[in-house]
Amino acid sequence: MNAYTYLAIAIFAEVIATASMKAVKGLSTPAPLLLMICGYAVAFWMLTLVVRSIPVGIAYAIWSGLGIVLISIAALVIYGQKLDIPAMLGMALIVAGVVVIQVFSKTTGH
Repeated sequence: MNAYTYLAIAIFAEVIATASMKAVKGLSTPAPLLLMICGYAVAFWMLTLVVRSIPVGIAYAIWSGLGIVLISIAALVIYGQKLDIPAMLGMALIVAGVVVIQVFSKTTGH
């Protein structure tokens, strides 16, 4: 697999883990706890594979930027948490930053 496939898996696993975090109530809810632990383990494992071929700063910018947006969407769908206009504008700027990195940066490891 290529680095961007690993990065997509890392982002997806991190979103699952973070979305599960709200449902964790100590050891009384083992399923969300296990999902959170496994999700973060997979996310960081995949991220270690990503940084072998994509610069760390670029990989982390994409991982964290897209993770923020996707977890916000997941929180809306799963928990009904809505964002206001300034929050959505800020996330749009994050996405714009990721696009600028991907389209214009020569350090992305394409």
